[in-house]
Amino acid sequence: MPYLYGQSYSKAELLERVGDISQIGGVKRVTLADGPQSGVEGVEFRTGSGLNFTVLPSRGMDISFAEYNGVPLCWRSSTGEVAPSFYEPQGLGWLRSFYGGLLVTCGMANIGSPCVDQGKELGLHGRVSNIPATNVWADSEWDGDEYIMWAQGKVRETSAFDENLLRTRKIWAKLGEPKIYLHDIVQNQGFKRNEHMYLYHINAGFPVVDVNTKFIAPTLKVIPKDAAAEVEKEKYDSFLPPTAGFEERVYYHDMQEDNDGNVYTALINETIDKGEGFGFYIKYRKSEFPRFIEWKFNSKGAYVVGMEPGNAFVEGRVNERVRGTLQYLEPGEKREYHLEIGVMSSRMEIEEFKERVIG
Repeated sequence: MPYLYGQSYSKAELLERVGDISQIGGVKRVTLADGPQSGVEGVEFRTGSGLNFTVLPSRGMDISFAEYNGVPLCWRSSTGEVAPSFYEPQGLGWLRSFYGGLLVTCGMANIGSPCVDQGKELGLHGRVSNIPATNVWADSEWDGDEYIMWAQGKVRETSAFDENLLRTRKIWAKLGEPKIYLHDIVQNQGFKRNEHMYLYHINAGFPVVDVNTKFIAPTLKVIPKDAAAEVEKEKYDSFLPPTAGFEERVYYHDMQEDNDGNVYTALINETIDKGEGFGFYIKYRKSEFPRFIEWKFNSKGAYVVGMEPGNAFVEGRVNERVRGTLQYLEPGEKREYHLEIGVMSSRMEIEEFKERVIG
């Protein structure tokens, strides 16, 4: 039953108290109408728990914004929700439409640094987040005493004579619950083996990220990506105030999964709300995402920390191929990916999470 306003309600009890359930929560399709974002389609979720977020069918079904009781979870860049027609695939052009947001997907055939792989010029982080979805369906319904709201759609990354990768995504939430659930199915619908690199770029921002924030994770080993990350590498789990000229630091983590094969990580600021604390966690399956990348950017205006489960490192496809770790999808093959994002807004929730993850 939905937990709302300090108590649980059955379906009958709620419907007796409202003219329509949209009074409390639900999904609504919208279209943005200003500047470079003109025409971008969105689906707004209101969960009734305090968690509200927006999914963008025009931008690969990613999550552009999320807040909890008015407190933002994610960092937002200066670009805003740029329409996919402005996408620049070459080199670092991806950054010109990188709005930040709670979730930006990277892939499906390439992630990481721009490179040339077997004669192909590949830009930063691939195309999937700039491809509009088709067969979009946003709706909600009762399932017993639970009210479920969702958005789903299909994104195809393809070329007339090259790859043909189809991803089907469903994002859903439950009334009265401060959580987001995501399920992706990626299929190679072509007739030849295709490279497959995939990553969830989850971008936490202020006030989740601040000088008192800690990165909580079951890390077995952490490796700095490069010389920049070697600086204060022992402080990978803590963060500086906004610093002019800060150079991004990237860390590769080997995570310990739990008995069910899941990995939980979180960013938590324990000083918010007079010490009650605030933050959010992600949950994913290590069998689906064997890599985890921490992206630490403590610059002025670019004050963000990324939690990024993926199936590859972020040095570009050519380096993954040389390393011998590049993954492929055979013709007809499918891969499934699952993600859960949940808000923690009390000392009790935070302590329970830390006990679960780090003991």
